[in-house]
Amino acid sequence: MEPRYNVLFLCTGNSARSILAEALLNHKGRPRFIAYSAGSHPTGFVRPEAIRQLERSQIPTQALRSKSWDEFAVPTAPKMNFVITVCGSAARETCPVWPGHPVTGHWGVPDPAATAGTPEDIKRGFLDAYLILDRRITLFLSLPLASLDQLAIKMEVDRIGKQ
Repeated sequence: MEPRYNVLFLCTGNSARSILAEALLNHKGRPRFIAYSAGSHPTGFVRPEAIRQLERSQIPTQALRSKSWDEFAVPTAPKMNFVITVCGSAARETCPVWPGHPVTGHWGVPDPAATAGTPEDIKRGFLDAYLILDRRITLFLSLPLASLDQLAIKMEVDRIGKQ
């Protein structure tokens, strides 16, 4: 039986980048991977532009919601195998202690919610973030995790964040 992995994507607001990553990995990685997302200071809503980008890509959005990383730091939370930050501010914050010492990494992505301009410019900002995360998640899913040790996995996760 293949191992299963839980992955938590973190950002500050949990309204765009981490939401996109959660939806992408759940769409492409099931049943081997289960993705979650959370924020250090969640906005309490998912950006409609993120929802529209996922829907254009035919990725389910019904279960997506903005939530605090505190939900995943309690003993009853799913044990994470990977915790990946997708924005610069969450990477610099002091994170909760994650049970089980998951592999951590940083995959910085420009904030599409900060895109200014026309509706087309904003749509393009969300598409760009989606494409960066899609590429990184595809690389992540290609890793032979069962045959790599913890240090090698950490190095690969970090390498993907630079792609």
